Amino acid sequence: MKLSFYGGAGKVTGSNFLVEGEKGKILVDCGMEQGADFVAGEMYGPFPYDVQTIDALVVTHAHLDHVGRIPKLVKDGFRGKIYMTSPTRDLAVLILLDSVGILAEEARRRGTEPLYETSDVETAFSLVETLDYHVEKEIAKGLSVYLRNTGHILGSASVRITADDGTVIVLTGDIGNSPSPLLPDWEKVDDADALMMESVYGNRVHPSQTKRVQTLRTALKRAIERDGTILIPAFSLERTQLMLYELSNFFSVGELPKIPVFLDSPLAIKVTAVYERWGSTYFKPETEEEMKREKSIFEFPFLRKTKSPEESAEIEKVTGPKIIIAGAGMSHGGRIGRWEARYLPDPTTTLFIVGYQAPGTPGRRLVEGVSSVHLNGSDIPIRAKIEKLDGWSAHADRDELLKFVEAALKPQGDALRLKTIFVAMGEPATERFLAQRIHDYLGGNAIVPESGQTWEVTKDSVKKV
Repeated sequence: MKLSFYGGAGKVTGSNFLVEGEKGKILVDCGMEQGADFVAGEMYGPFPYDVQTIDALVVTHAHLDHVGRIPKLVKDGFRGKIYMTSPTRDLAVLILLDSVGILAEEARRRGTEPLYETSDVETAFSLVETLDYHVEKEIAKGLSVYLRNTGHILGSASVRITADDGTVIVLTGDIGNSPSPLLPDWEKVDDADALMMESVYGNRVHPSQTKRVQTLRTALKRAIERDGTILIPAFSLERTQLMLYELSNFFSVGELPKIPVFLDSPLAIKVTAVYERWGSTYFKPETEEEMKREKSIFEFPFLRKTKSPEESAEIEKVTGPKIIIAGAGMSHGGRIGRWEARYLPDPTTTLFIVGYQAPGTPGRRLVEGVSSVHLNGSDIPIRAKIEKLDGWSAHADRDELLKFVEAALKPQGDALRLKTIFVAMGEPATERFLAQRIHDYLGGNAIVPESGQTWEVTKDSVKKV
């Protein structure tokens, strides 16, 4: 087989990998680039391969940087099957329909045609076929796939691709920050000849789940005592649900005073409904039991969901401390930008940063401690308190990634099957750091691939083409 890196090499976002067998071709992910290193020509221009020759697309999970260009792929002529888990299907359609409006606005600003429209999203989902975990299925001539749970977000999966001769390439997608309050731990991969893995937090260590919850509770108490507005820019998918779950727990046992909480994101409201729908079969067993007992693990009496712009505007009239959860998670759009422009100049405001912030985004600049930030067309002075809370990312940290690789390097008999670990989907320095760790601590052959490179994988060797 051949493995080509067309997105996600040297960058966190834009996941896009091509696996070719002797007769078939499978694409894994078709994501959108985000952040300062975004290149308009790469996103809007033609794909670096003939899309009409691709037999199938497999999607690891529903984040925009893994699904964001699927409608463009279809618009450009792809007509193969698209495979993903059932929760990923339900989440991805929401994410992509939401992106249509954002892309239309961006196209108006750039004076270009939109990347895709609603009709392209609908066409794409007419090609979707769901695939459960642990089911082997041939989806291209001579190539079969098998999905394992990665514990990253609801429905996330690693993709094992097996050729007729038994050669195996595994692509992880994103690996979860296990243990999670909601999802099962990631499943090990110990049957690959070559492994392509993510490295977003490959040079950092998260605090433990217990520690991060304690830190959140303490920080919230401190923020409420300031008697101001608490802003949480949260990704609509996974981060918002984690925040709601923890807030519900804090309030139910009386660890926080009962103040209004606004979920000010139509997308996050819809995503939370998908989590409710699939939680009884895709959450970890103890959380499934909790759902059966409590009916909902995300609701509480003073949570208000503001779907319409009119409902959103009413939030400002609520005096006293309040919590506003809204997207986008990197403060680069959505309703949170309006609230940040309104409340960041107020010294009683607290802004919580609870996730990865790509270079160049307003969220990254806020974390870096700038005195003002450009939002909604204006430079906004920062007088609010900025609280960066580590450990809330849905990505595994350095130690967990090394544990994942250690499990993958398990010898088979006297031989080591896994010959090469490709470290991708991270910032360049992070990729290099993790690759060096894998080499030094685990003795693995770790390679940092470059964008556009193709590698040939056989049972006996891995070499650059």
